[in-house]
Amino acid sequence: MPGFPEVRPRRLRSSAAIRRLVAETTLEPRQLILPMFVREDAREAIPIASMPGVVQHTRDTARKAVAEAAQLGLGGVMLFGVPTSKDPEGSGALDPEGILNVAIADARSEVGDSLLVMSDLCLDEFTSHGHCGVLDAEGRVDNDATLKIYAEMGVAQASAGAHVVGPSGMMDGQVGVVRKALDAAGFVDTVILAYAVKYASAFFGPFREAVDSSLTGDRKTYQQDNANSRDAIREVDLDIAEGADIVMVKPALAYLDIIRQVRDHVNVPVAAYNISGEYAMVEAAAANGWIDREAAIVETLTAIRRAGADTILTYWATEMAQQLASR
Repeated sequence: MPGFPEVRPRRLRSSAAIRRLVAETTLEPRQLILPMFVREDAREAIPIASMPGVVQHTRDTARKAVAEAAQLGLGGVMLFGVPTSKDPEGSGALDPEGILNVAIADARSEVGDSLLVMSDLCLDEFTSHGHCGVLDAEGRVDNDATLKIYAEMGVAQASAGAHVVGPSGMMDGQVGVVRKALDAAGFVDTVILAYAVKYASAFFGPFREAVDSSLTGDRKTYQQDNANSRDAIREVDLDIAEGADIVMVKPALAYLDIIRQVRDHVNVPVAAYNISGEYAMVEAAAANGWIDREAAIVETLTAIRRAGADTILTYWATEMAQQLASR
């Protein structure tokens, strides 16, 4: 019927060119950060079974991956160390020759200031019990004793060359003690990316394989309850008040609503971590032929950006940047 309907939203979907013109959400390499695992005793890169395509790097392969990330224009790399020995205090985290600190130094020497070198600031990879802090006599995570170690870790990582440190243990006051320690040591320009909102999640499983976690039990006494959202805003406010430069929500996909709430609430950059279990689900479904892998990756990362994340930590960062460059 001529003249009906007069308003046709489909006009703006009628071709790839018009869809590209009016797209509200963008994906760019600079918005993506690549998490990387560097293993102390590795002679070759070791595949992580539950995360197809992801490896525990040697120091040499890590250098190459960092250089590639810089060449592709990624926003940064987030480094995790996998040590050969652990103890109850996680002392390897403070050792200048410990795997994470030398991996930071390797990365910085490889790329200088052309790529942000970021480091996970937590004890879980280094403790024999696998918790994110030291334990008290009753076996509980001792918040304040852990803070003292986090402060030293921040300085150790900045000394090794980290541009950005990421306190991720969900200890009360962690951002404040790290900021004070960094400033006192002269690292006033070192950025704190606070894992401000980190939920106790079932989707962390593959990550524990990636870091050879020693954890028994769970982390529900310090990571957040997934039934709560107001708690997330409270944590974000506290971290910003203590000096966080960037705040992060982790995980991402099951918490898109939280990302949006945080983005609407704060005026600092917001990051989100597209975590191991989210990655593994897509890879497993694609391997079985149940979904279109490339389309699912783009849709996943676009959803996280659309929810409000300025930056995404994702194991697909390098692949996505390569796809974007070829378009």
